[in-house]
Amino acid sequence: MLATVDALLPLSLLEAVRDVDTPEGVLEAEFVEELRNKRLGLSDTVFAQIQRYTEAVRRNQRTAQDETIALARLIGRRPDAEAILRAAGRFLAREAYMTVSPVTRGSLKIMPSMMSRPLALRKARRIAQRYLNGNVRRVGQFVLLEIPRSVTLGVAPGSTGCAFYESALRELLRLLVGTTGSVEHTRCEGRAEGSCEWRADWRGADRSR
Repeated sequence: MLATVDALLPLSLLEAVRDVDTPEGVLEAEFVEELRNKRLGLSDTVFAQIQRYTEAVRRNQRTAQDETIALARLIGRRPDAEAILRAAGRFLAREAYMTVSPVTRGSLKIMPSMMSRPLALRKARRIAQRYLNGNVRRVGQFVLLEIPRSVTLGVAPGSTGCAFYESALRELLRLLVGTTGSVEHTRCEGRAEGSCEWRADWRGADRSR
């Protein structure tokens, strides 16, 4: 069976590329047209792909994982790959967070930690399963995100590709519980350590009420 990912994942990559490649301020139409020929994020191809993935997200559709890996590799060849991958992780976390009902989001902000934490953990687990093909669990004071097959593994030198998942976990916990402690990449498939895993300090997310 062909491995798939939620369409929000490749959409997050392309939205990050477009955001990075879009210059600030209002430019003359001719200059914008010239930039389209030089910057991937402003190309007609990327625009069409963003529309396609946006529609797929709206319809709760999935796309081939290999297609997303190819897109990540394209981004990985850029000198600003890490910045784009981090931005993509934040984008995915924010969009996924908005799928949580407004009532639940509001409750998480006002409930005491002893009540909000279990609920936040359940939401984080659901979001990781659906949008990252990952697993979230709590071990003591830490929250662990495990990714059995990373779509950004090895797409850029060193551990640059891992920035996507680290950023997504950090932003998701910030949204769910208000702030985030340290996030550490504890295991990496690229180092022959099995699946990739990130560990977030759950205590660092404590806040007074």
